[in-house]
Amino acid sequence: MIGLIDSQNIAVNNTAVIQRLARAIAFSDGEFSLLLACCNSVGKQEQILSLLKEFSTVDVKEVVISPKAETLYTKVVSELGSTQPDALVVRGLESVEAINQLIISTNLIRDELAKQFKFPLVLFINEDILRKLVRLAPDLKDWAASTFRFQSSSQKELVKC
Repeated sequence: MIGLIDSQNIAVNNTAVIQRLARAIAFSDGEFSLLLACCNSVGKQEQILSLLKEFSTVDVKEVVISPKAETLYTKVVSELGSTQPDALVVRGLESVEAINQLIISTNLIRDELAKQFKFPLVLFINEDILRKLVRLAPDLKDWAASTFRFQSSSQKELVKC
């Protein structure tokens, strides 16, 4: 079904997507998986993360990438140290100045992610970054277990079900 959706339907849809994301995180159960959470609104990302922490059966840690970041792996490792969280959400990628370089470098070391991280890694991205992943790092994009798409109430788009 394709149609315009209103704010109430957006909330219902987003809640269902959050629940699916929480299940995917729980299903990883101490194993690495890459999950993409696509949301164009930074404010909505914060709301989604808050609800995800409520729905999740595991402890979800958050890392915010700075605009000056050049690599994802280094930032995550420096934030975590030797700890391995149950799940990790990375936000702030839409503000990274050298996003193309960050995507390319992450693609090059994707095998290292699975070796070093024994938890699901959720990347909050927007549509622009998703397109860049497809273009610059198709292997990394294909490696992602799933892309969870969230709508914001300011969007007047068609939703494909």
